[in-house]
Amino acid sequence: MTELTDVPERETLAYARAGDLAAVRAFVAARATAEGLPPERVSMLTLAISELATNTLQHTAGGGRVRVWVDGKQLVVDVVDGGPGALPLGRGMPAPDALRGRGLAIVERLCDVVEVSTGAEGTRVRVRVNLVTE
Repeated sequence: MTELTDVPERETLAYARAGDLAAVRAFVAARATAEGLPPERVSMLTLAISELATNTLQHTAGGGRVRVWVDGKQLVVDVVDGGPGALPLGRGMPAPDALRGRGLAIVERLCDVVEVSTGAEGTRVRVRVNLVTE
């Protein structure tokens, strides 16, 4: 897993409580907009990252970090927390009356690529969205 030090500090935001979620959304939206992601994709990406950050606060201790940067023609966003392990991808959407379990399914539908890994810094969910649509 790429360590957090590989991304410039200005591209990283820490969060630790529910009151920080608005700052996470604003940070991601501002970085995505600055890199030229179209407005409708900015909204979808912001929702996806908000879901991941919310999962961090609900299921782990110590908060997390969000980092955003460009890799070629993709905007990359990592959500890193102290969670114990990788989450399974490829889940179906829960039933309409289910109270939980939609977060990761929503993320997978809104982003072009979703990867989960675990390493020394904790669990990382990396999402990629294409800056240029063909």
